[in-house]
Amino acid sequence: MRITFIEKKVEISDVLKDYAEKKIVKLDRYFRGDADAVVLFGIERGKHTAEITVHSDNTYFRASERTSDMYASIDSTVDSIVRQIHKNKTRLIKRLRKEAFDKSQPAVDISNVEEEKEFSIVRTKHFSIKPMVPEEAILQMNLLNHNFFVFRNQADEDAFAVVYKRDDGGYGLIEED
Repeated sequence: MRITFIEKKVEISDVLKDYAEKKIVKLDRYFRGDADAVVLFGIERGKHTAEITVHSDNTYFRASERTSDMYASIDSTVDSIVRQIHKNKTRLIKRLRKEAFDKSQPAVDISNVEEEKEFSIVRTKHFSIKPMVPEEAILQMNLLNHNFFVFRNQADEDAFAVVYKRDDGGYGLIEED
């Protein structure tokens, strides 16, 4: 597993990086072939944040934890990813290593994790996708009091795009390749 560390508003010691690497390498047993992990460390308002994104075979796992201790944030984040894997293992079995679930002692207590059998679509909406600029799409999204809005981006040759509200109060734009 290739691990990349990103430091945001904080400098991380080599000891902490080694600790994080040791924890993240344990996730490697779930993935066949190459997997990439990106670890983002940050401090905001006195809280230590660890965000881990693991990418393998077009599947992404992402978890983020914010605690008063960076070591606890790393532990919680790795545990969250393991819970995601176990919760979705029936859907992911073709993408993950089959031997990954053979170990008798799991690293995390997963007794309270329910496996989902199938996705349940409870509502389907149909609407026309209109060409507009991203600023107009944000305005429409806010007027509708939604968290995202789908539109055709006039600034990018009417390519399919989505604007969304971010947790930090800003906005994001997802564009078609």
